[in-house]
This record gives sequence, structure tokens and C-alpha cells, in this order.
Amino acid sequence: MLRERLQRAGYLADADLATTVWLASALQRPLLLEGDAGVGKTALATALAQSQGATLVRLQCFEGLDLAQAAYEWNYGRQLMAIRMSESGQDGTGRVRESDVFSRDYLLERPLLRAISQSGPCVLLIDEIDRADEAFEAFLLEVLAEYQITVPEIGTIRATHIPQVILTSNGTRELSDALRRRCLYHYLDYPTLAREIAIVKTALPEVDTRLVEDAVQFVQRLRREDLAKIPGIAETLDWVNALFQMRHHSLPEDMSAVLGTFGCLLKTREDRFVMGADRLRQLVEGRRTVGVAENANEQAKATA
Repeated sequence: MLRERLQRAGYLADADLATTVWLASALQRPLLLEGDAGVGKTALATALAQSQGATLVRLQCFEGLDLAQAAYEWNYGRQLMAIRMSESGQDGTGRVRESDVFSRDYLLERPLLRAISQSGPCVLLIDEIDRADEAFEAFLLEVLAEYQITVPEIGTIRATHIPQVILTSNGTRELSDALRRRCLYHYLDYPTLAREIAIVKTALPEVDTRLVEDAVQFVQRLRREDLAKIPGIAETLDWVNALFQMRHHSLPEDMSAVLGTFGCLLKTREDRFVMGADRLRQLVEGRRTVGVAENANEQAKATA
């Protein structure tokens, strides 16, 4: 069962996610995973490849990503060398033809071409597709719909073994309808309390259960705060591991000791500044801190 294989690979998927991943494989359709940074989208692709004994090919998207970086480019240095050797007669074959140097042998495979060229199981991770330009999405449609890439000088290169494609998006821009239509879809949210405790216990089995439960409950409350960068699962794991390395068996009562480890959880200056000892103590006790705007509303009601 897919869910069990993912668990053996260290990834705890709920039933809905496991079903969607299985359907994407069965229907040979790409899977678009959306959700905030840090909820485990990239980790799913890694665990999926590991659970299947498949090759993981990753394309990290960014603004300005083009065909040469994503799919293929010609090995111009090798082409030039072949032409010069032919002209000097060193290769013994006579004058080189254009079709000779514009052949598959002179192609440099980038992630997309590498993925469809695999002879065995492959998981293609197209990470943070929302960071790429819309023009790149248009090129990607051929790969996602037909599992092929057209090289003008050669023709169409088709996949001999259909890769399982996982696209991730953090929602920084809206994706095109054409891209969404070609994919199955799943929104990956932050885990529930029980699931996150299970994730941390699986990843850090040597840590005391009391510390794991205290820390995860705290992170769950912290995510409800008005933060610029909400901590994800990776931050939870780092923080629990940090507390464990400092030989804590439960969440410390000394707030200064906790604050010293907050570089694992809070990754912006603004978030770190507002999380003082008093506010931290309230979160530890399970009470959500009232924001500035809410304070203002309460004061206005009191003076009315």
C-alpha cells in the first residue's frame, strides 16, 4: 500500500493525500501540490522516489528560468571541437555535416529531458513552479500533456518510461488554467496536532515523548499568531532537535532558555522582535496573545 511505503520512507501521509498520489500514478497525470512553504510538499516527492526505488530528478524553478536551463542545450564546445577535428582531418571521416553535430550525442540533458530519458522508474519534481515565468509554463505544457520534448534540430523525443511528475507551488502567483487542467490537485495544509507529533516522533525517535508533545503543541499555537513567516514542519523538527541537544526532557519553564532556541523557529527580524518572554509565556500556557488591533478595540470599548 502506498501510504505504508511512504511511511517506511519517513513520510506520514493522510488518506486523502495518499489516494491523490496513487491516482496520479495510476492515471499517469502530473500532481500539483499547493500549500505554504514548509508543509512537506518537496519531502513528499523525495519520499515517493525512495519508496519506489525510483530516480529523483528535481527542477528548481526561479524567475527567468528558460529552456536551456530546464530541458536541454547544445554542447557548443564539443560541437566546435568536432568541426575543427573534421576540418583538420583528425577524425578520419571527412568534412562534418550539420546533422552530425546537431544529433542527440551533442545534447546536454537538463532536468526535464533527463526525466523523460530515464529507462526505469523516475519521479520528476518541478519545485516552486509559481516562481517561474508564465512563458515557461507554456513550454511545460507539452511535457506534462504528452511526456515529450520537441527539439527543432532533431524532432520529438518521447519518454520511454513515463515519469511520475510532482509540481509544487507556494501560491506566490496564480498559475494558468492550462497548467491546472493537466494536473491532479491537492492542497497540503499544516498537519494536525496528532499528525505533527507522529511526524516528529518518526523523525526523532530518541527524543522524550513529553518534549515532543509540549513542543508541537507550542508550535501549533505559534502558527495562529500574526507572523510574517509561519514555521513549517522542518522548523518544528529543528527546534525539537535543538531542545533535545540541550538535554531538555520537556519544554523548559525558563523563558530565556526557550528564547535562545528561537532561531530554529522564527526566521524574520520582525517575528523575532515581537516574541518576547511575556508573549512566549502566554503561548506556553495555551493562551493566544491579543494583537495590537484587538487591544485597541478592547480599549475603545472600555472607554465608550
